[in-house]
Amino acid sequence: MSTPAHSEGRSQVPAPPGGHPLRINPQESRPTTGHSAHGVHGSALTSDLPVVEETSAGGLVVEILDGLHHAAVIARRNRAGRLEWCLPKGHLEGEETAEEAAVREIAEETGITGSIQRRLGVIDYWFTGDDRRVHKVVHHFLLSAVGGFLTVEGDPDSEAEDVAWVAFADLPATLSYPNERRLAAAALDLLTRPTDPGQDTPTHR
Repeated sequence: MSTPAHSEGRSQVPAPPGGHPLRINPQESRPTTGHSAHGVHGSALTSDLPVVEETSAGGLVVEILDGLHHAAVIARRNRAGRLEWCLPKGHLEGEETAEEAAVREIAEETGITGSIQRRLGVIDYWFTGDDRRVHKVVHHFLLSAVGGFLTVEGDPDSEAEDVAWVAFADLPATLSYPNERRLAAAALDLLTRPTDPGQDTPTHR
């Protein structure tokens, strides 16, 4: 595990997405709009706030270490200041696709360069800030590690405080958010099921 990289002025991290809708392999699905994560609009006060759409991308970048699949996960502070372990991810920039953003964000937050193998799932949730309601959609991908080394020094937002390779067997006890644990389980199923000839899966470098 690397040495934590601390930073002043850390930006706010959205509310944990653990209990919000999760779509696995959502090739045909679209983000839902007009409802909160619990199926209601909330109070009249929050419904008067402007709604902002945000899209992020990230996922599980995988390496085989000592014969076992590992994923690079990061530690960051939630809004209450607690350190929580989660999957690397971040906002799309400019004209980036979700795939391009996932590769960039994972490299920035973990130091690992990944190659996308397939789309994994979408987490879709709402949270309320001081002056807006945010509808956030996070696209997750399964990637194989192709280069780099673990470090949080490349994170321009200084949100990631630590990074580690974690064996898939240990992810349920490590990841803080239930939906991310479900994504990890779906990824492990894809990694361990028999593959068709020619189908790429993460392999040891």
